[in-house]
Amino acid sequence: MPPGFGNGTSSKNNSLPHANETDEKQLNRTLAPGFRKESGSRNDSFGNGTSSKNNSLPHTSGPNEKQLNRTLAPGFRKESGSRKDSFGNGASSKYNSSPNAGRPDEKQDNGTSAPEFLKESDSRNDSSQSTRMPDDKLLDGLLAPGFDERSCLSRYRSYLFRKTSPHKPSSYLLSKLRRYEDLHKRCGPHTKPYNKAFKRLKYSHGSSGGCNYLVWIPVNGLGNRMISLASTFLYAILTDRVLLVELGNDMSDLFCEPFPNSSWMLPKNFPREVEFRSPDKRHARGYGNQLKNGIINESMESLPSYTFLNLDHSHYDLDKLSFYCNQNPTLLRKVPWLFLISDQYFAPSFFLTPTFKKEVQRMFPEKETVFHHLGRYLFHPSNEAWGLIIRFYQAYLAKADERIGLQIRVFNTKTTTVQTVLDELLKCTQKEKLLPQVDPQSPVATPSKNQRSKAILVTSLYTEFYENISSTYWAKPTVTGEVIGVYQPSHEEIQHFGDNMHNMKAWAEMYLLSLSEVLVTSAWSTFGYVAQSLGGLKPWVLYKIEQGNTRNPSCVRDLSMEPCFHFPPTYDCRTKTKMNAGSLFPYLKYCEDLDWGVKLVGDHQELQL
Repeated sequence: MPPGFGNGTSSKNNSLPHANETDEKQLNRTLAPGFRKESGSRNDSFGNGTSSKNNSLPHTSGPNEKQLNRTLAPGFRKESGSRKDSFGNGASSKYNSSPNAGRPDEKQDNGTSAPEFLKESDSRNDSSQSTRMPDDKLLDGLLAPGFDERSCLSRYRSYLFRKTSPHKPSSYLLSKLRRYEDLHKRCGPHTKPYNKAFKRLKYSHGSSGGCNYLVWIPVNGLGNRMISLASTFLYAILTDRVLLVELGNDMSDLFCEPFPNSSWMLPKNFPREVEFRSPDKRHARGYGNQLKNGIINESMESLPSYTFLNLDHSHYDLDKLSFYCNQNPTLLRKVPWLFLISDQYFAPSFFLTPTFKKEVQRMFPEKETVFHHLGRYLFHPSNEAWGLIIRFYQAYLAKADERIGLQIRVFNTKTTTVQTVLDELLKCTQKEKLLPQVDPQSPVATPSKNQRSKAILVTSLYTEFYENISSTYWAKPTVTGEVIGVYQPSHEEIQHFGDNMHNMKAWAEMYLLSLSEVLVTSAWSTFGYVAQSLGGLKPWVLYKIEQGNTRNPSCVRDLSMEPCFHFPPTYDCRTKTKMNAGSLFPYLKYCEDLDWGVKLVGDHQELQL
């Protein structure tokens, strides 16, 4: 382990409880306010950073309630009466404070109410007024003006919290987005064309209403869902289909509506006859299976009203073969309803398909910007999620001169210990000089007029990473005299599926990571993919430890900001032989973190790292 970094995990007070023992009270002692699961009386203890004997900082060092309330953003203040919220995972320590760096402060944005953020006129919801928004507010034309800003505070305010992207969307992409918005407005839920298509779906006959639909069905964790949803949206644009999403209870109120004057939500009265919960029934109605068995063919006068595209990572491959080989594209266009399920970032496949290749190249002349543009267009935090993000950002990250994000995933604690991953993380950050070195010989840093500050944001299911790094920078000053703050919004011990609040915290942490200037992510992690792509960042990727075997070096700089397509097609549809997708084109390379995965990179992939 690099000098100056202690274990931080050997003490029994620092050990994590067994995953099954983690209850609401344990979580509430360590979460920042907006991230807590709240009880009815909200009588939780005041701070993991101040009251818990298990914390690396002594409990006597924290400021009292009056001191905190004079310095914290409104959402973080303790409230009177019985509403005694606990504060945060180490972030309450005065040792972690940082000087101002000119970012939005409490007066500029309280994260929840529009009038206190920007003093706008009463005409701010008028479309003619909103068309005069500056380009940076609309992300260089990526976003359409005219939305009710109060309904989604993050849409037109995200530019205030991140640097302007050097990657500009092409004029052709912008025209395709505006065209799609018109299509969605004309054919979206509860319009006349939708009602006609809905009737045909329900009764298997009747006119399609002139509009075709693509229904996205979620599977696996939030990161997988977001990268697959962005890919599905691109497919909808390429095939002139209206995208509808089945978000379910565990994704409710995570995102704002992305399309003006319409909804992308699959209506709740959707016919139960369309069974997309059962894999067996989905596979039976899969497009590849229907082609194979002659259920769909060119000679049919009336095609089935719907079919499935099962593109998730599974042993069922018929749909993937038909989709990636683009079999019978004219036939598929005639099916009014497509139900697509995927956990993959399959957008790179369109650069391999002759039918779509020229179109996506026109849309994305910078090949490595597909998710960067589509993600920033689609995924705007809901007001509730935005409140979590902004309250945490303002309290802990806004005033730092530099923000460093560490996204750490331990895939299996039975085969790989947290300590082993921590050792590899510290090797990486020290070798690449990503974290400041501490001075083991000096108890106090040399005073400096131009003292800089850095905020280290740790996202992990576990606390050991935060505890080790924060205790190191508390115990000794940095060699350069920089002030270091270390913060972790939440640690839930295990990944929860079907839990809306868990997903909201995950979404908030992805977004916070995307606001970093420097980012370290974990191999194979779609959580990290979303953060790096939204932020336009090429991260350092921490290699996955396989069967206890580590690699030297322990991390590598990624090739691009794009997510990795974990399971790309390996069958050449034209030659009917096996192909190596990562060697076909200069803009498609094998991923650094997954040998068989591929990702989009710059056309001239001799990047200056």
